[in-house]
Amino acid sequence: MTVEHLNELLLICSLVLLVAVAAVRLSSRSGLPSLLIYLGIGIAMGQDGVGGVIFDNAELTQLLGYAALVVILAEGGLGTKWKEIKPALPQAAMLSTVGVAVSVGVTAAGAHYLAGLEWRQALLIGAVVSSTDAAAVFSVLRSVPLPSRLTGVLEAESGFNDAPVVILVVAFSTAGPIEHWYVLLGEIALELAIGAAIGLAIGWIGAYGMRHVALPASGLYPIAVMAIAVSAYAAGALAHGSGFLAVYLAAVVLGNAKLPHAPATRGFAEGVGWIGQIGMFVLLGLLVTPHNLLDDIVPALLIGMILTLVARPLSVFSSLLPFRVPWQEKTLLSWAGLRGAVPIVLATIPMVGDVPGSETVFNIVFVLVVVYTLIQGPTLPWLARRLRLGEGEEPADLGIESAPLERLRGHLLSTSLGPTSLMHGVEVGELRMPAGAAVTLVVRDGTSFVPSPTTVLRRGDELLVVATDPVRDAAERRLQAVSQGGKLAGWLGTGAPQQPQEKRGRRREVG
Repeated sequence: MTVEHLNELLLICSLVLLVAVAAVRLSSRSGLPSLLIYLGIGIAMGQDGVGGVIFDNAELTQLLGYAALVVILAEGGLGTKWKEIKPALPQAAMLSTVGVAVSVGVTAAGAHYLAGLEWRQALLIGAVVSSTDAAAVFSVLRSVPLPSRLTGVLEAESGFNDAPVVILVVAFSTAGPIEHWYVLLGEIALELAIGAAIGLAIGWIGAYGMRHVALPASGLYPIAVMAIAVSAYAAGALAHGSGFLAVYLAAVVLGNAKLPHAPATRGFAEGVGWIGQIGMFVLLGLLVTPHNLLDDIVPALLIGMILTLVARPLSVFSSLLPFRVPWQEKTLLSWAGLRGAVPIVLATIPMVGDVPGSETVFNIVFVLVVVYTLIQGPTLPWLARRLRLGEGEEPADLGIESAPLERLRGHLLSTSLGPTSLMHGVEVGELRMPAGAAVTLVVRDGTSFVPSPTTVLRRGDELLVVATDPVRDAAERRLQAVSQGGKLAGWLGTGAPQQPQEKRGRRREVG
């Protein structure tokens, strides 16, 4: 690739991103899922569209799709509230295991007996479409006000069920007959356990480090958090565990650890997640050949109907039998099993493995995802209202950022009253700090409190003073003056003891 080619590529990518960003606003107004617009952009750029770009590299699509999915899961985990998913973990675990098994079995049986597909193809389709798409679920939940218990179940399920489905698709894509199903179940359980352990461990270690290490620039915090989450995926995958489960759990731990610059980190992750979604959907649109889809439209619609109206409801109702979940919530969970780019990416696995009939599997999955996402996405808010599950939503949490004060053109000064400090016995109001500076916190005997103007300072107190840029030096000088001269140290905000100090051209620490 030459520099000229790079310039052309950057121009094309920039224009695609701008069109995709504009499409987000269009989709928010029309209710059309944005992923369909991104797929449409890719199809328009492809060989059957106006762009005429010929792209058939399924292996590259799979690799980039995996990378995008890692970022999307990390973004979803960082935005997941632990207090919401904690009560939903048992239900999400059942949906991600028992529910996936039921969905795969029912969908595969329908694809074999009703659509006439061979068993391997039917099992591949059943496994591929049994995973709810994290990007689609997280996107829809932002606009549909649901009770926190339902939001927690859907978020946790979409974060968990990618792992067992990937294992099943890889197993069904291997050459030779599929034997010893109990061994396969054991492998799934082992990989999930390894991925969960690694994700939780890396998330906890990363959160501890981020809280105790001061980075020199605020922009480094979001990068470090995303790097920690991605490293969880890599470590989990290299350890032959579920990397997808590892990255999601690590991101959940990081997102609920009250890290510095938490809102900025979530904003950065959301932006990277959008880029991942746009790139993945456009690439999948490029990979598909529209004129090859005609023969697979009818099987896709039939299998999609089986999945949406039979397999998904059976998986939800059977998985949630041990729990006292109202039928209205089960109904909504059944309809909210949204598919998106994840099934299409997983459909490239048999293509890369040269499984017979893999192109048919890919085409069926593509049509199924497009059609039923177009049906389910816009109708989900309506169904929630009909079931009276979208009413009385809880207010959103207020995001409070712990940020360095340099960005606010201010400084945080910290000082302690030593054993000889004359600030002992001085009231906070008697400090007469310059306008633009204030004592905001006092730490005394391990207890923190906000002082009032009549709070009397004592030896051993630690003070936190916020000062704007113009009065930063004056505030420091005033603290030094009162510490050395007491409450009578100057009447205009500068104490006599500091004048010789300035002439000597040096500073002394307070107390």
